[in-house]
Amino acid sequence: MRSEEVAVVGAGLVGCLTACYLARRGHRVVLYERRPDPRSAAPERGRSINLAISERGIDALRRIGLDRTVLETALPMSGRMMHAPDGTLGFQSYSAGGERAINSISRSDLNRTLLEASLAMPGVQALFEHRLTGLDADSGRMEFDTPGGPVTRTATVVLAADGAYSAVRERLRLPGGVEVTQDHLDYGYKELTIPARDGEFALDPGALHIWPRGKAMMIALPNPDRSFTCTLFWPRSGPGSFEELDTAERFEEFFAAVYPDARTLMPDLADDYAHNPIGRLVTVRARPWHVRGAGAVTGLLGDAAHAIVPFYGQGANCGFEDCVELDRCLEETGDDFPAALALYGSRRKEHADTIAELALENFVEMRDKVASRSFLLRKRLEHGLERLLPGRYVSRYELVSFSTVPYAEVRRRIARQNRAVAAVALGIVLGVPVAAAVTTGLLRRLRRGGA
Repeated sequence: MRSEEVAVVGAGLVGCLTACYLARRGHRVVLYERRPDPRSAAPERGRSINLAISERGIDALRRIGLDRTVLETALPMSGRMMHAPDGTLGFQSYSAGGERAINSISRSDLNRTLLEASLAMPGVQALFEHRLTGLDADSGRMEFDTPGGPVTRTATVVLAADGAYSAVRERLRLPGGVEVTQDHLDYGYKELTIPARDGEFALDPGALHIWPRGKAMMIALPNPDRSFTCTLFWPRSGPGSFEELDTAERFEEFFAAVYPDARTLMPDLADDYAHNPIGRLVTVRARPWHVRGAGAVTGLLGDAAHAIVPFYGQGANCGFEDCVELDRCLEETGDDFPAALALYGSRRKEHADTIAELALENFVEMRDKVASRSFLLRKRLEHGLERLLPGRYVSRYELVSFSTVPYAEVRRRIARQNRAVAAVALGIVLGVPVAAAVTTGLLRRLRRGGA
């Protein structure tokens, strides 16, 4: 194994976990981060979007020995709690038995944990307030703006983990370089807060709370201090949009009418709305994920390669899977970074594209379909089949959130299972004798693994 000095641009979640994996392999790593040290700087207001860490992310943490540390402060959520306009609550379990849960984690807390873990490993250092302004992909020469003036550094391996608007990726968009598409959803997001009430949670902390309202929604995730971080996902323009509700009076009147049960729990609503920024939602697709120069190689990881919208809770989980796959490819190629990065990109691209599509589909489900009778019926059918055929029939949500089955394979498997569900539904419509025959045939196919 060759020991390389690797520059990782971006000391966020994926950058720090990448540094841990590389240091374990004996490589020296320098993390470059444009922001101040998060261990001493306050988090950016209204920019957290609490993370939902599930099995893919936990698996990546487990491989590096960080899963228990991270999960100590996590809050498990075993399902969705739907809030109807009249205040009626409806709980939808994520799994048939109700035993599986995704985990609410503060992005800033997780970032600090991963940063400290990476810096505790031999050969890792971090340079903060280093904003990349130039990159020569042939030589690995990087230029940074810092508080002390311009700085130039060189590395034979440069890994971009600097997010959806990656500065590294932009400097690879040359003729013959990386092709990038950015699709912006015509929605924005704004964070609000439900504080603790008398020292306790104001809502059930064991659920991800959703206020589905057709073309818009709000969600809330619990925090260890017994507050909830809420996120509005609203159109950027048109009726009921951020553009239309541009004054505190208009916003509060609209919010109280559409989310009446939440309004009574939010004493700082006006202040949060006035001061928290409106974030943008973007899907980024890049090709290829690495560029090999004469004397250096540059690769893309996490959101720099494949940013997705947050509606499946898989952004960080997918990025953490990148770290696992790159580590696997380095093992297979004897730590030949150009070969490993080419192999990593060829294996991960299809799956990243798939979860991007699934996340967009899940937005429609969360804001609209979750309250419909047909959706609830389908969920009951799914859970019934899961109990009847454990391990043979598994819902899409369980495969995405509670397994490490590759995303593209999840889609293929669900297509087969959807045909089976449609057959059962048709049998029910046509009558009991037909339903029995259809169900019997379905059971046989599923037990043989052929559905």
